[in-house]
Amino acid sequence: MRVGLFGGSFDPPHRAHLDACLLAMKRLKLDRVWWLVTPGNPLKNTSHLAPLAERMAAARRLASHPRIDVTGLEAVINTRYTYDTIEWLRARCPGVQFVWIMGADNLRHFHRWQKWRAIAELIPIVVVDRPGPSLYASNSTAAQALWRFRIPEEAAMSLPARRPPAWTYLHGLKSSLSSTALRALRDQSKTAPALPAPAAAGEAAKPAPKTATRQTTGQKKSRSKTRAAAPAKRKVAGKSASRKSTKRSAKALSKASGKAPAKGSRKASRKAAK
Repeated sequence: MRVGLFGGSFDPPHRAHLDACLLAMKRLKLDRVWWLVTPGNPLKNTSHLAPLAERMAAARRLASHPRIDVTGLEAVINTRYTYDTIEWLRARCPGVQFVWIMGADNLRHFHRWQKWRAIAELIPIVVVDRPGPSLYASNSTAAQALWRFRIPEEAAMSLPARRPPAWTYLHGLKSSLSSTALRALRDQSKTAPALPAPAAAGEAAKPAPKTATRQTTGQKKSRSKTRAAAPAKRKVAGKSASRKSTKRSAKALSKASGKAPAKGSRKASRKAAK
């Protein structure tokens, strides 16, 4: 039985993880692939790491493949380093041909892993191409140290049966997805200030109806007419007062003379009043 081991924090898991395993499964004729979701990567800051149960659930949703098993084995057997996990599996599954699957980005830092040379002597390794890391992974410390044990990509199918150290490099995966970049986006979204909640439909500002505008215009016109009519009213009121004054003057003259005032005298009085 051929089994590929694919370890990582999977925080979060993404499509490139699945594609790398499917490519290795196809090219190496693997029967199964086990995802080893680690409790925490010793080389990375785990202060913001999502809980193991959440990461395993997300990995299972992503993988959803009949030949891919997602496991938290390292938390169960209480191992922290890859070498200890592989040694534990080999001791308990002697009839299984294990292969370690890693991305090109991990090959670049492989020399920083604890007992990295011992890992290479313990299990065959397949490195899956990544668009960016592939440019410098071949020149990494580990790649240079293990160069003479690299087999041609065309012979990749024979890798699980080979005696380690043995490794190969698979090309074809072009996904640039990265858990590190996705984590950064997730953390950034958590720390970003919250936007104000949108107003409810009933609270949304409504434009003033046209009728209100027309009413306002009509009111303005009415005010203008009122102002224009004011002087005319005052003029009429002045004439009325003048006429009353003329009548009073005529009556006074009549009393003084003892005669009814003539029409001509009324007109004269009016002229005098004017």
